[in-house]
Amino acid sequence: MTARRTHILAFFLIVAIFCRADGTGNDALTTAEYRADLDRLLSATQQLDSSGSPTPQPLHDVTQSWHVRTDQREFEISTEGLRRDVRRYESEKNIANASAVRTRLESLRSDLDAFEKPPADSSANRAALNSILARPEFRDVQGPNWVDRLKQRLLAFLIHLLERLFRSSAIPTISRYFVYVLMGLAVLALGYLAYRSIWAGQGLEKVVPTDLPVSAKEWAIWLKEARAAAAKSEWRDAIHLAYWAGISFLERQGMWKPDRARTPREYLRLLASSSEHRETLKALTQIFELAWYAKRGASERTFSQTLQELEKLGCR
Repeated sequence: MTARRTHILAFFLIVAIFCRADGTGNDALTTAEYRADLDRLLSATQQLDSSGSPTPQPLHDVTQSWHVRTDQREFEISTEGLRRDVRRYESEKNIANASAVRTRLESLRSDLDAFEKPPADSSANRAALNSILARPEFRDVQGPNWVDRLKQRLLAFLIHLLERLFRSSAIPTISRYFVYVLMGLAVLALGYLAYRSIWAGQGLEKVVPTDLPVSAKEWAIWLKEARAAAAKSEWRDAIHLAYWAGISFLERQGMWKPDRARTPREYLRLLASSSEHRETLKALTQIFELAWYAKRGASERTFSQTLQELEKLGCR
């Protein structure tokens, strides 16, 4: 008899467990059901006002949280803020508190719309970025390898060791030659890094001649060299030389003080917005930057456009 009761009790416990598991799974809402629930509550907020009328029943019956299931994952959305806004409205029924309840529900509705919105297609941006990184100037660009990281760690350790030595009161007991050796190694390491930086910078193209100002060479000579490059179909060099012909022409007219370290954008900023040459120089700068720095658009057509802009300046 006792064994029979035990079996019956075990049977009811198993049934209760399965029923509870089924009930828990059925409580999950789909996004469509969750949206309908929010719309029903939003519709109920239309009855909230400052007249003292009872709070709509749907706002009283809000559960402690919504359990929403999507194809990818499940969410537990708390309603504590909404229920707090409802309680505040019930204690003081006015337009501000009613608006707070409505705003809370509209925010939840907006979050749902944003979640269901398909992600933006970034394939075009990714393709554009890949095309930029495929250019020759980025061919040798790479992150630090394990050798670079090892050098950085050794250098950091050496500097840290020197700092500890020079702060320590035990320096008098350390061999003077050992300290000199460490200092020499630190100087050599820093010198090597400086040398590498200078050597790497030598490969960069210079914006302007480094020996003389641009106007030291007549604009007519710049233009002659540009036409010679164009005759060999070297359109990028031709546009480059033609641009400096325009800069030399304007510099000779006293538009600015010669400075060989100035960049194309700085030349453009030196011209006042009221200057008759500003729009022409702006067009020249855009053609030059696309052809020389971006390495695109250099052709016979763009060189002809460059010559037209030079004629507007007065380079004939």
